[in-house]
Amino acid sequence: MIASSLLIQNSIAGHPRLKNDLRRPSREETGARTTVFEFEGIQGQQRRYITWLLEQCAPAVDPMDILPPAALDVLAERLSTPLQIEHYLTRILEQAYRLGEKPVTPAIVEKTLAPDMHDLEPTLTRYGYNVKPLSELLHIRQAEVRAFLHGQLPPGRTEELHHQLLAAGLPLGERLGAVENRSATG
Repeated sequence: MIASSLLIQNSIAGHPRLKNDLRRPSREETGARTTVFEFEGIQGQQRRYITWLLEQCAPAVDPMDILPPAALDVLAERLSTPLQIEHYLTRILEQAYRLGEKPVTPAIVEKTLAPDMHDLEPTLTRYGYNVKPLSELLHIRQAEVRAFLHGQLPPGRTEELHHQLLAAGLPLGERLGAVENRSATG
């Protein structure tokens, strides 16, 4: 008898939330057999990506004639994903056109970017965690999740939930500060 072995190999590409889901006890069997590769996308390359986009859209024009270095720096610093960049770059160019500004000024960029784009709720949403998945992950009611996201919980409870999210592997960094400030000031 000839022994044969069969190897089944799957590649799954998913939202950043998939990595955390595979760590849960309910997915232990699958998670233990999984190697996760994280793709950082364009992190650190935003400026180059924006310049490339402008070159593709207007090949006959120098990108710096459309978006000077000061405005480009603001965009590259504040935006992190290709989807964000394409969305806001379109909005910024439309706004500059409406105002008759050429080239785009840093003031137009600042005015057009959402002021809360790096707050806790939008950040968690980008990672695939809205109210329902957060309530399941933290084992709390959805109303408490909403209160947490809007900075309406006492600072101690806010810090406790923040630590639970960090323990679950969510990259929150300094985003707790804005939530704590809102909780403390009411």
